[in-house]
Amino acid sequence: MPPTDRPRERLLHHGPSALSTTELLALLIGHGTPGRTAEHIARDVLASTSSLTDLAARDVSELRLVPGMGPAKAATICAAMELAHRIQAEPFATRTAVSSPSQLAGLMRPRLRHLRQESFHVLLLSSANHLIRTVCIGMGSLNACIVHPREVFRIAIAESAAAVILVHNHPSGNTEPSQEDITITRQIVEAGRIVDIRVLDHLIIAGEEFTSFAERLLL
Repeated sequence: MPPTDRPRERLLHHGPSALSTTELLALLIGHGTPGRTAEHIARDVLASTSSLTDLAARDVSELRLVPGMGPAKAATICAAMELAHRIQAEPFATRTAVSSPSQLAGLMRPRLRHLRQESFHVLLLSSANHLIRTVCIGMGSLNACIVHPREVFRIAIAESAAAVILVHNHPSGNTEPSQEDITITRQIVEAGRIVDIRVLDHLIIAGEEFTSFAERLLL
């Protein structure tokens, strides 16, 4: 390939928007393997997923199933996707305060809606309900994620959070809280009273839909 046609040189001269998705991914991959270029590997990675959103949900072990994807390449892609998640969240974090369950769902939906296993997150809030940061404290199976109140409040205390909001996903697409969801939420609320950190809500994200425990008076 002539130097001027190579993805890196085209990006330097024309900007990243001039590159295809395959070329952008090839730049992250960096180099190929014997007989296969970085673009060949990038095409195989994209072919193994249904969309970029699906790619963003893949972990290192899944990416390594693609021939030519070693741990370093897979880690680089996962890091880039995590940065994309944080970019999506950044405008939300600069708002004055958390104001509604639908606002929170809009923040968390891109991160959770395409996951194939349950993932439990804690949103840490200041005394003025400003978002400090979002922390994943547990990954589970298709229909269960075991969390303990101590993990929630260990992080909240370390970050000097005044309140927390719990968020997890249901890969099944059903937003209805399970009895286990209700039980663990009540345990966390009770633990929060002991350490004087409020639990403002618990959201269940299922695809494009969500359920708010606060709205349903389940806290």
